[in-house]
Amino acid sequence: MDNKMKVTFDGISENERLARMMVAAFMVGANPTVEELTDVKTAVSEAVTNAVIHGYENAPGEVTMSLAMEENLLTVVVEDFGKGIEDIHKAREPFFTTRPELERSGLGFAFMDTFMDEVEVSSVPGQGTTVTMKKKIKETS
Repeated sequence: MDNKMKVTFDGISENERLARMMVAAFMVGANPTVEELTDVKTAVSEAVTNAVIHGYENAPGEVTMSLAMEENLLTVVVEDFGKGIEDIHKAREPFFTTRPELERSGLGFAFMDTFMDEVEVSSVPGQGTTVTMKKKIKETS
C-alpha cells in the first residue's frame, strides 16, 4: 500500500513522543514486526531530538516530518530550519556531541544508522538540517 503524509510541529522535546506515535501509526498498514516498529520509532526519536537540542538549541522553531510508504519501503524525512551542522562527517562520529553540558551521549546518528537501512544527512549552516532515513519493511504473512 502506497501512502504519504507530512506534518509540521513545534521543535520542543515533548513533540518527540508525538513523532514516534505518528510514525508507528503510519507504519501499521505495512504490517511491520514489533522489532521494525521499535527500530523506526527509535530512529525518529533521535532525529527529532537532534533537531530540538542541536538545531534550535531549545529555542523556538519548527520541525517537519514527512513519511512515505512505497510498496514495502518506508522513507522518513525529518527537517529543521535551525543552525545547521558545520561538519556532518564529524557530527556522525559516535560519541561526538556539541552539547556536552547537557550530558548528551553523541550516539544519535549511530542509533539512526543501526536501526535504519539507509540514513542521509544534509545541512547548511544557518539554514537547517534534513535527515532522510529509509527502512525496508519485510513482508510477513
